[in-house]
Amino acid sequence: MTSSTASPDQGARSPACPPYAILIMNGPNLAHLGKRQPEIYGRLQLDLIPAMVQQLLGGRMHEVELSFFQSNSEGRLIDRLEQAREEGVHGVAFNAGAYTHTSLAIADCIAWIGLPVVEVHISNVLARAEGIRRKSCMGASVIGVISGFGLMSYALAVQALLAHLCAET
Repeated sequence: MTSSTASPDQGARSPACPPYAILIMNGPNLAHLGKRQPEIYGRLQLDLIPAMVQQLLGGRMHEVELSFFQSNSEGRLIDRLEQAREEGVHGVAFNAGAYTHTSLAIADCIAWIGLPVVEVHISNVLARAEGIRRKSCMGASVIGVISGFGLMSYALAVQALLAHLCAET
């Protein structure tokens, strides 16, 4: 997905008229949702996200173009964030998985690319037993965090990005 609103050397782009290009990114182990620890992450799979976004946005669905990316590799996630900037993506809903809590490299990338990013978590990370899950390396550089609503967290993140982008125009 590309946009002619700016070249890569212009930094953060101001959004053009809709549709807004929204990238939904997922980090390690998230390709196995529905099978992986369903007691924590539920039984639904990532392919249901577009329908959830449609349900939440209703008649505003035409205002977004969704694309998806998943990788277990920290470097590939960083490369995709940088590519999103170059492509003119307007915003990112990003569940970095365990990298949320450990990756300064991902946090540094989010800080410099100039794109609005919403940090997404399927589970309520603040209620998790492991203390490290209550820490976010990327939290200081994102526009907001949505946590604990299962797969609906992604749809809520897209809705938040749309509201943010529309407020900028």
